[in-house]
Amino acid sequence: MSDRMLTMAEAVREAMGIAMEEREEVFILGEDIGIYGGAFGVTGDLYHRFGSERVLDTPISELGIVGAAVGAALSGMRPIVEIQFSDFTAQAMDQIANQAAKIHFMLGGALHVPLVLRTPQGSGTGAAAQHSQNLEPWFANVPGLKVVVPSNPADAKGLLLSAIDDPNPVIFLEHKLLYKIPGRDPVPEGAIRIPLGVSKVVRTGKDLTIVATGIMVNKSFEVAEKLAAEGISIELIDPRTISPLDTAPIFESVEKTGRLMVVQEGPSHAGYINEVIAQVSGSASFGNLIAPIKRLAGMNIPIPYAPQLEKVAVPQIADIEAAAREIVKNWR
Repeated sequence: MSDRMLTMAEAVREAMGIAMEEREEVFILGEDIGIYGGAFGVTGDLYHRFGSERVLDTPISELGIVGAAVGAALSGMRPIVEIQFSDFTAQAMDQIANQAAKIHFMLGGALHVPLVLRTPQGSGTGAAAQHSQNLEPWFANVPGLKVVVPSNPADAKGLLLSAIDDPNPVIFLEHKLLYKIPGRDPVPEGAIRIPLGVSKVVRTGKDLTIVATGIMVNKSFEVAEKLAAEGISIELIDPRTISPLDTAPIFESVEKTGRLMVVQEGPSHAGYINEVIAQVSGSASFGNLIAPIKRLAGMNIPIPYAPQLEKVAVPQIADIEAAAREIVKNWR
């Protein structure tokens, strides 16, 4: 058993390095990912290890980058695209949503598009409205795309290796605030995969089920640990892959706790958490609820630049704690 405590950036880099060693057809392309090592330092030394033909610095053209990756994938390669900020995927949505996601289906399964698009998302760095969005719902709403949102280094490594193995496109959304933070659990040595589409019970409990993704898993875990000292027992579930969404552990948890709170950083309007609520509402577990479902999400506004406003715009630890106390103590 490994006891290595890596950051998410280190774990993602390690996964890419393993995949490139395993398969010659795996390569990376994106802006400033070569000698510079990536805008957030994630690709690091991969350029020096594998050379300029497998770690390709590209022009500033997201549409061109993803278009080239789609073509390479159709030709038998396994490209890993890094887009500097998830916001910039808007420049390439035609290639992502209308080409990569649909080709396998439109051609009756005759061709595959084994492409992984990695990109940092989320607020907290003072990067303002055009560099701080949480775009999980955009991608989860596109049939043909798998959407992965890791919350810790160990999961990031195992999920990314599985994403690279997948025969069709995977969007891999990494919260930028998590890049430099070691996880709570050690990262296994070697090429250990974690299957896509399997939710994880991060913490067991009996009073309240919280479903969260990305950095909100970490914030919710901190709340759960604090409230445990007060006798409030929280079960925390991290879907890890929001499309496809593994609902079985969520249903089982709701049946046990009778209470559900869903947490996301992005705006509540049309967010992925609404799908979680809909799935629970349409399941047999709905009859076990003893309290209304609580939805906690970002405001439906562009992310502000001012630090104090940026914090108010998305759920913080204090918000999650207050909401958890309310749902448990007011609905017994």
